[in-house]
Amino acid sequence: MADRKIALVTGASRGAGRGIARGFGELGYTVYVTGRTVQPGSAKGWDGSVLPGTVAETAQEVTERGGKGIPVMCDHADDAQVAALFERIMAEQGRLDVCFNNATYIHSQLIEKKPFWEKELDAAKILDVGLRSAYVASWHAARIMVPQGSGVIAFGSSFGGSCYMHGPAYGAQKAGIDKFAHDMEHDLRGTGVIAVSIWMGPLITERSLIAKETNPEQYEGFIETAENPEFTAHVVDAVDKAVNRDELSGQTLIAAEIAKELGISDRGNDRPSYRDMLGSPRPKNPAAVY
Repeated sequence: MADRKIALVTGASRGAGRGIARGFGELGYTVYVTGRTVQPGSAKGWDGSVLPGTVAETAQEVTERGGKGIPVMCDHADDAQVAALFERIMAEQGRLDVCFNNATYIHSQLIEKKPFWEKELDAAKILDVGLRSAYVASWHAARIMVPQGSGVIAFGSSFGGSCYMHGPAYGAQKAGIDKFAHDMEHDLRGTGVIAVSIWMGPLITERSLIAKETNPEQYEGFIETAENPEFTAHVVDAVDKAVNRDELSGQTLIAAEIAKELGISDRGNDRPSYRDMLGSPRPKNPAAVY
């Protein structure tokens, strides 16, 4: 299909990114799937088991769902590899319609109930791959999208941007990417490119299913109403098509809420918002200081 939209989903070997890539595939997109995993082995679940998933497998699933998946091994901690990724997208496609920033460092102690100083210092790597890496990818994406006059820069976020969730490093990363969307909108205003951060609810992923087994009292109730990660891709696509897309730009959107507004469901189901339990996104602030 020559008229396929082009999406990039970073960190899509497994987890949320894998499902989000599949979701764009269901909508007929050509999806560049990035990640470091070309064969399973390094990524572990909370119980120490090896997690499945590679960039090639995700790309194949995108294709099987009606899109076109293109796997690219890319370490988003390496600026040169990221620059080469965007050069390849331009060389092969000449455009980019969606940049979904999902690549995030997940530390093995993330969900342990310990204060931050009792966790390894490596937990702060989420501020490198997760925060800085999202800025770098967005910088490259904007340099493609602004000249073409269209596009969406999206960030996969969570209620951890407001409430305490998994410790201060995780929370700072989520709050940071929410602010990226807010401030990038200011710079992108009038270009046809929008930026949004999406607060996803609990997701059905390889790690979350293991978390349900290792911490049943904490996760079992959430998993019962958890979102399929494909739902997030459908939400981003709907935001891009919305008549009020410019108004939505710069906002941190709760997926379950904006989906209802735009008539999107998760496999026929409306998902609950956890606003009352976990907090609200910060509203857009019109003030600007240079």
